[in-house]
Amino acid sequence: MEEFTEEDLKLPPVKYEYLDHTADVQLHAWGDNLEEAFEQCAMAMFAYMTEIEYVEMKEAQEIEATGHDMLSLLFHFLDEFLFLFCAEPFFIARKVKILEFDRANFHIKARGYGEEFQLGKHPQGTEVKAITYSNMQVHDNEGQHEVFVIIDI
Repeated sequence: MEEFTEEDLKLPPVKYEYLDHTADVQLHAWGDNLEEAFEQCAMAMFAYMTEIEYVEMKEAQEIEATGHDMLSLLFHFLDEFLFLFCAEPFFIARKVKILEFDRANFHIKARGYGEEFQLGKHPQGTEVKAITYSNMQVHDNEGQHEVFVIIDI
């Protein structure tokens, strides 16, 4: 098992919700800054796939994502985490932390803390098939840092 600091294992408050949408679900996440809104959006996606309180933070996986604007950056950021879940190592994160957020070059490095998804231990939630650009929104204004993403389920 990897060694984590107490700060690594400290869970952030929940700052996301699910909004009804036909055949899909819309994730709405927010934070004190845009980085936190992105992190919360990834955690919302994982929490939709299983009852997240069953996920232990035993290991970490890192991703990198690049886009050509803020929407494509958000899309690729979530898609990289979805790929970790859908292919080896079938990783599900309980916490997501952005390590680098380059707004000028639309590049993110992030770490997910969690474990391999195991049926029997982790209740199967709804399968997330894909991230979509449909009605995707990124708001990064004074006092308003939030994102909206529709996921195909």
